[in-house]
This record gives sequence, C-alpha cells and structure tokens, in this order.
Amino acid sequence: MTQKTPRWLVGLRVAAGLIGLVTLADLLFPPDMTRANTLSPEVTAKDGSLLRAFLSADGAWRIKTTADQVGPRYLAMLKAYEDKRFARHWGVDPPAMLRAAFQFVHAGRIVSGGSTLTMQVARLLEPHGHGVGGKLIQMVRAVQLEERYSKDEILSLYLTLAPMGGNLEGVRAASLSYFGKEPANLDLAESALLVALPQSPVKQRPDRHARRALAGRDKVLRRMVDEDVVSQGDAATAMKEGVPFARQPMPMGAPHLAQRLVLKHKAPHIVTTLDATIQGAAERLAKQERAYYDDGADISLVVVENKTRNIVAYVGGTDYWGKSGQVDLAARARSPGSALKPFIYGLAFDALVLHPASRMEDAPTTFGDYAPKDFDGQFQGAVTARDALQMSLNIPAVMVLDRVGPLAFTLSLQNAGAHLAFPTRDAPSLPVALGGLGISLSDIAMLYAGIAEGGTAQSLRVIKDAPDAPTHRLFGPVAAWYLREVLDGVALPDGWAMGQGLLKKRTIGFKTGTSYGFRDAWAVGFSNDYTVAVWVGRADGTPRPGHVGREAGAPVLLKMFGLLPPDRRPAPPVPAGALIVRGTDELPPNLRHFTREAVPAPQAQVAELPPPAIAFPPNGAVVPLPDAKSKDAALQLKADGGRAPLTWLVNGAPLGSFDRFAPALYAPQGEGLARVTVVDADGRSDTSQIRFKKIR
Repeated sequence: MTQKTPRWLVGLRVAAGLIGLVTLADLLFPPDMTRANTLSPEVTAKDGSLLRAFLSADGAWRIKTTADQVGPRYLAMLKAYEDKRFARHWGVDPPAMLRAAFQFVHAGRIVSGGSTLTMQVARLLEPHGHGVGGKLIQMVRAVQLEERYSKDEILSLYLTLAPMGGNLEGVRAASLSYFGKEPANLDLAESALLVALPQSPVKQRPDRHARRALAGRDKVLRRMVDEDVVSQGDAATAMKEGVPFARQPMPMGAPHLAQRLVLKHKAPHIVTTLDATIQGAAERLAKQERAYYDDGADISLVVVENKTRNIVAYVGGTDYWGKSGQVDLAARARSPGSALKPFIYGLAFDALVLHPASRMEDAPTTFGDYAPKDFDGQFQGAVTARDALQMSLNIPAVMVLDRVGPLAFTLSLQNAGAHLAFPTRDAPSLPVALGGLGISLSDIAMLYAGIAEGGTAQSLRVIKDAPDAPTHRLFGPVAAWYLREVLDGVALPDGWAMGQGLLKKRTIGFKTGTSYGFRDAWAVGFSNDYTVAVWVGRADGTPRPGHVGREAGAPVLLKMFGLLPPDRRPAPPVPAGALIVRGTDELPPNLRHFTREAVPAPQAQVAELPPPAIAFPPNGAVVPLPDAKSKDAALQLKADGGRAPLTWLVNGAPLGSFDRFAPALYAPQGEGLARVTVVDADGRSDTSQIRFKKIR
C-alpha cells in the first residue's frame, strides 16, 4: 500500500509550479520598452544645456527626462496628485484601488483613479483599453517594471513619456515648447499645468483650449492646497497667471553642427565641447552683424580653445530656415585669399631660409607665365619679411612659396589634417599662395590654433571626452614664435585704433584674406587661449564687390574676442634657437636678403667645398629606434661636404655646431616623423624627412 503524499507537500509543489510558470512568463513576455527607447536625439553643450533636439523616429518630441532635471516642487505636486504611495508600493497600490472602487460605487462616476505612476508608465509603454482586461494587464506590467527598474528609473520613464498635447511627450519637451525653459525652472502655475495636462492632453492643450487648460491647472492647485503641498496664498497667486496660447520653437543652438553630429553618430544623446555661454554670444553677434548686410551675405564663425583644441562655439550660418540656410558655411570649402600666407612664411622660417627681418623685394616679378600683383596694384620696393606679411603683399609671398615649393606647402597643410580642394587635378602651383585652393573655416581655425600652440597642429575636438587626436608638426616652435610676433603687429582695421580698439584685454595676432572676385572675406586670429575664425560671404559664392576681409571679417573677429573670457595663460617664452635682432644687418649674411633661389657660393669655393649633404639618416628613411638601455641609445648624424662648423637641427630645435669630423648625437624621444637639417658656415643646408619606428 502506497503512502499518501502530505497535503502541505502537494501545496508546496503547486505553489512552486505556479511561481515557476509566472517567472517563465515574465521572462518570455517582458515589458515592451520600444517607445521608451525611441527618443528624440538631442545635442547638448558640455554642461548639458540643450542645443538642439530632433523629432523621434515616430514623429514625437520625446526628450529623455530624469528626476534631477525637473524642479522639486513639480515632483511633489505630481506624486501628491497621482500617486502618494509611489515610494512604498510594488507597482500596484491596493488601498488606492479599493478607494477608487468605493468612490465609483457611491458617486456613480470616477472620482479618483486607482492607477499608480508605475501602472501609467505600463499603459504609456503598451496602450490598452480602459476596461478590466486593460487594467489587469497594466497591473502585471507594473509589477514587472518594479522588478526590473528602480523608483527613479520608473519616474524618469513617466517624465519622458507622459502625453502633453499634440506630438509633445514628456515634461521636458512640454516645458521647452510651452514655456521656453527647462523644467527645473518652472514656477508654481507652470508646474501645475504640466501635472494636469496628462489627464486630458487633447482637451486641455493650452495652445488650443486655453480655458480648459486653465481649469485643469486650477484644479491641481486647489488639490495641492487640500494636500498641504501648496499654501493658499501661493495657489491664489498662481491662479492669476495665464496659460501659454502658442507653442514656442524648440532650441536651435549650433543647428548645422548638431545636424551633422546626429547623422554621423546615430546616438540619442550627444554631448559636445561647445560652451553654452560662448555659443550664445557667438550666435547673437553673428545675427547682429548679419543685419547690416542687405545683399544676402551671411556669417560663419568658429571659436577654438587652443590648449585642448575644443571647439567652444560654432556658427554655420545665421538663418537656418532661410534661403540656403541649411548650408553649413563653416564646413564648406572656400578660397581663403591671403589667409594662408602665414604658413608659407612659417615653412620658410623653419627651413632657415628666411627671418622676419630678412629683406625682400616687392617689385613686378614674373614666375614663368604667372605674374601676380599686389591687391592695390602698387609695389612697396624693399621691405622686410615682417612688413610683407603684415601688409599681405602678394609678390613676396609668391617668392617665398616658389622657394618652399607649392607641393611641399600644400602637403604640410594636408598632413596637419586640413582638407584642401583644388580647382584642377594638376599638381598645386604658385597661385595657391593667393587663395588658389579651397579650405573650410573649421580647418583654417585648426591650422591657426597650431601656430598658437608652437607649430603643432591637431584635429579639433567637438565631442566631449573624445580622445586627443594625433598631433602633426607644421613647423618648429621658433617659426611659430616668429609668426606670432609678426601677426601680433598687424594693424587693426579702420576705426579700431580709436574707441573700443584702444583698450585690449589680450594680444591678438590675426590675418585677413579676400578671395578672387570678392567672393569670400576672411579673418582668422589667436590669443594665448583662443583662436577665432570668421567668414563673410554669400552661400552661393557670388561676388560682393568691395567687401574685403580686413573690413568685413576683422571687426567681427575682434568683437568675438571681446566676448570671450580673459586669457588665463601667458604668452609663450622665446624658444631656444630664436634669433632676435634689432635690424637686418645683425642677421647672418645668408639671411639678410631673401631670393627666390639659394645664392650659390663662389665657383672656386663650390669646387673646393660642395654644399653639405646628409649622409645619415637619408631622406625618406625609416630609422629603427635604438634601445634606450643600450650604450648606443643616441643616433650619430653624418654629413658630407659643407664648410665647418656644421649646425644640426631636429624639428627646428638646434643640437649645436660641430666640426666636420666631430660626431653630432641625437636621442629620439619616440616614434614619429622628424625633420633633420644641417647648415654649414656659408648658410648652405640640406634636410632629411625621416620616420622613427620601433622594431618589434
């Protein structure tokens, strides 16, 4: 005879089975979080301030909102009105449901709902009917949500999904659209309206049904007085306020940049490096200056923090919804005119073939079939390189480029990260000195920030906390210091030597440019902490006769600098190797007068002592890095020919002067490109471009 199983054990097994079934059902049929994950993409400044939001994939303004983004008064009113026991229940509040049922039986109508905030979230995630079946589903889903998420996360879901009229969902979207402010800044009347709206988002929309919205808001305020959440006096004052009768446009800060970032990164939340205060100031300045033009011209503007290479302000245009307004003028390649001349001079300074005090000739000159002229059609005669660059003379700039080489010049800019556009597929030629190529405003800002940072260029960062981009050498710190010293002395535009231009809280080195046909006016400059780049022109590229960079761009640049915080860093010290002279006569003979080609030594001397030629390391070589622990950790640099002493430089920094038979030793600091130069006593030189690489 078999022994009968005890009833308690049978019950225990049944209970375990039911729990197992419920657990399995919970795993197989989790809450559908699709709507919670279908958010409006948003782009913010580095401090979290919203720059621009976009419609969600299903066409709603559904901006993620967390409890810390709304004011404490709103939260207190919401919980008191919707769910007093939110912090204590497990998704379903039985006392509240019994109270609602009792009130319905006695009054014959719904007096108060029994739904918790968690149940409302369940309904917002998966809309169901209002019958008994729908309520049961909400209760099950509410329990599932409580199992999976914290109370703050559930509250965030409600704050994000609550219907607020039309395609507005969530407290943040409603606050921005109805009141033009973040929900943390709502006053009592505004908070009460947003508590009331989800009860009847269609009938109580303030932009369509103002009276009903007013009645719903006042109902909430009276209830809050009864619940001792709000005082009678505060409620009475709030009831005297009106309600918004129209929706306001969503924030549109840095719209061009925001659009590009959202399309590129496909992320719901993008935090940029933009400074909200500086961005706002830049946009206001650009719109203010744009109002002076009556010929369809526009302004773009980029501000960079030199040390970090962070973009702190980006204005791609001033009228995003206007004609051609969605063209990002700060990213569009345009002819820079003379704005790239400093980099031609910088390469020549770096190659030790030019000094700011070197004499040059600004006179009619032909370069094959190319015969450039100065902007004003006049010629200045003998000038120093400093004067030639400060006055933006064309003939000297082309002469220097002829010596440096157009291909070497453009390659140096491209290697630094600039994206250049050329009018033809032919090799770059001398007209690139005067704007015969295209470059974007953001790229030219990147290059000028490289001057400010000692000749080291680095791609600009626009995503907060993105890793540092690789650095690229434009030229050495000596050449960069020469350029800073020259550009700091550029004359201010007319009207700025008096009035506001007289009181400068920082030293600004800048250069202007005007493209052929007056199509583009540029001004780019830097201080110790910031670089500012300005472009003025028409989006379609049509000419604007008479509008030049000095008069159209430079004033905007100087005004933008006036809106920036004071510089915190001092000017860089004079670098080792810089040659400081009082006049041209104090320069070495080979630097006193610049010519298009190196001046050959006398014939007898050439036969006796050929110019120096680097024997090691040869040009283009990949040189293995020596073992740091080895006694031969330094490389021995060797040269043939040349008149002693031979001066060696690596990346523009001098190693010293040596006899032809004395070893010149150099200990590389790590992998990367290096420029090795040797100069003899007669000023003749040779250079090798090499790469140091670890052997693994």
